[in-house]
Amino acid sequence: MTDGVSGIRRVVVRAPNWLGDAIMCLPAMGAVRQALRDAHITVAAIPSIAPLFEERTNAAQDAVLVVRDKKREAPQLASGGFDAALLLPNSFRTAWAAKRGAIPQRWGYAVSWRRPLLTRAVRRASGRMHQSVYYTNLVRGLGFLSEEATAGAPSVAVQPETLARADALLRASGVAPGARTVGFAPGAAYGHAKRWPPARVAELAARLTRERGATAILFGAAGDRGAGREIESSLPADVRVVNLIGRTDLRVLAGAVSRCSAFVSNDSGAMHLAGALGVPLVAIFGPTDDRATAPLGGPARHGGTAEPDVLTHPVFCRPCMLRECPIDHRCMTRISVARVFDAVAARLDAHLDADLDAHQGAR
Repeated sequence: MTDGVSGIRRVVVRAPNWLGDAIMCLPAMGAVRQALRDAHITVAAIPSIAPLFEERTNAAQDAVLVVRDKKREAPQLASGGFDAALLLPNSFRTAWAAKRGAIPQRWGYAVSWRRPLLTRAVRRASGRMHQSVYYTNLVRGLGFLSEEATAGAPSVAVQPETLARADALLRASGVAPGARTVGFAPGAAYGHAKRWPPARVAELAARLTRERGATAILFGAAGDRGAGREIESSLPADVRVVNLIGRTDLRVLAGAVSRCSAFVSNDSGAMHLAGALGVPLVAIFGPTDDRATAPLGGPARHGGTAEPDVLTHPVFCRPCMLRECPIDHRCMTRISVARVFDAVAARLDAHLDADLDAHQGAR
């Protein structure tokens, strides 16, 4: 156990506010859980993220605190009687809320002018690193993880009640139990530049339907409905997709994605969720930096790790990190349907082979 935490009995871990970041920080949370086995750990998260921690994750927390109003976060924290707060977001506001919440020990990165508010501060390392490593380095700097140890990959496993809700939605949408399905997350919260063109998603869905007998399922938030409509309007008359965009909460999304035989996604929270669920994943990156936010494979269904395929096209201007492309969107438009199809088909074939091997082994 790290020095300086004797007597710590109640800890609150403030989760990041974006789904992808919340998943990428799970290994760091797991390291804290392992180091503080006897402590009561609460994860505090905003309403859009908190349901993630109702499923089984690396965090293995004892309770979830939903931060419904950031202006009221300090009183909520004060009511928890916490001895320490681990602040994963870098904002000044979260450190100020922990200070005002009378939490004696406050741990985090010394960034955003909040060093005076922290009782234990870790200096942020320079240089490029994956976001999951960024969080892991924080808990390593706090002494919760040795220099030699690795924190592993994010892991999410859905609860039985979540699977039941997801299965009910899939059945009601015409997806038979055990059907070969490919999930798609065609939207992106960051901006249109992160989206692989919807017409290409439609072309890929049509090929997978005709050549692999797969059912395509569209997932996303309400803001992605426009992308869903573009995809449906581009489909051939004989091809149908199941459009669940805007029809799932986070937990049902996790359950439905876990039922997919493969998953195709832009750089998004759904991409990270699929990876942590161990679903065979093909991730398409354009303007954002896959070296920092590529999905990390979770535990595969038949053992080992489900290592994702990350597809990029080398152009001089990526990663530009722009929300909208000022030229011809070449980082995305030069990723062909054929290339993505081959990657997904290989995943489907491997998934089928693994299922057959598992079935034969059970006989």
